Amino acid sequence: MAEKKPLPERTPAERAAFKRELTEVVPHLRAFARGLCGRPDMADDLVQETMLKAWAAQDRFEPGTSMRAWTFVILRNAYLTDMRRNRFRGEYDEGVAERILTAPAGQEEPIHLSDMHRALLTLPPERREALLLVGAGGFSYDEAAEICGCAVGTIKSRVGRARATLNSMLADGDIPQRSIDDATAHRAILEELDEVAAGRGIAAAKS
Repeated sequence: MAEKKPLPERTPAERAAFKRELTEVVPHLRAFARGLCGRPDMADDLVQETMLKAWAAQDRFEPGTSMRAWTFVILRNAYLTDMRRNRFRGEYDEGVAERILTAPAGQEEPIHLSDMHRALLTLPPERREALLLVGAGGFSYDEAAEICGCAVGTIKSRVGRARATLNSMLADGDIPQRSIDDATAHRAILEELDEVAAGRGIAAAKS
């Protein structure tokens, strides 16, 4: 079995470019982290951990690809690890939880994170997957279609129908009751994200 060739080290110019790109995605990382854990202090810890891991793994980042998608996977995997260690269990604060999904046009009322999680679990799996990728993951329709192995039009249709369903549920107040454990729903959705990201082939960034 042939040994893997070591990755070439970055030149000073390449490291400077990497640092610049990494810095530019910090606001996106912070917003996503706060949406995940609902705690600004813990979100900042997640972002810091993500930055350190990304910097250490920069030789594995392929220039020209999406820095946001790459660092998103690193952050999400760090969060999943913390979830498994019970770090965030029971730490949800809806007062500071931010939206992780793109709200339908004209919707001004805030969506509580746990409410959205419970509502998401009622969607058909393929629509939930598409909405998580495009809404929570920040992937383009083209990227989401590549992940799911379907046409771009199919992804757009799934996302549109998912948003319409959620918008109707929120407008009618038809959100599942809190008898569903919020932390369980939260972990279920993140585990689903973990699976679709693994299929993308960029989950190796979690190390």
